[in-house]
Amino acid sequence: MKYIQEYFDEIGQILHNMPQAEIARTIDILTQARTEEKRIFVMGNGGSAAMASHFACDLGKGTVQEGKPHFKVISLNDNVPLLTAYANDFGYETVFAEPLASLAEPGDVAIAISSSGNSPNVLRAMDVARELGLTTIGITGFEGGRLKEKVDVCVIVPADSQHPDGVQHAEDGQWVVLHVIFVVIRQGME
Repeated sequence: MKYIQEYFDEIGQILHNMPQAEIARTIDILTQARTEEKRIFVMGNGGSAAMASHFACDLGKGTVQEGKPHFKVISLNDNVPLLTAYANDFGYETVFAEPLASLAEPGDVAIAISSSGNSPNVLRAMDVARELGLTTIGITGFEGGRLKEKVDVCVIVPADSQHPDGVQHAEDGQWVVLHVIFVVIRQGME
């Protein structure tokens, strides 16, 4: 039982130190994208892929309101046949960059979710996104990794990379960030 409370205390400390200004900038960017009917592309690997899919669902369905524009949001890790075809034919580092090159237009938004901020396929996608004129957002943990240098806005969950539960802390914080973004946007529409 002691460890349960310790874990909650650790998460509480992380949440207390979240980068609220970057979260607010992200909300503004996404709200503008909805108003301008721009596309939002979300991506991640492993647990971050689950977050990307979940966030796309929340944003795409949970914000629908009569008379208001819908979010045009796509999780790039949801098309498994396409993802595996790119991985097989061109290498795993291309699985997000290639769909972006096919689908994205200037003014769209690309959101990369990566606990470490160092996933090669996510980094390559952010390079392509910038070349195409997209606004780029990173949601990461620890120190932000290389991702923080490749995005316009980087929300860094202040988890300790040396802690035995650091990855779980970063992921917990990322979930909270994504839910806060969704809830604030949804409430702002009411």
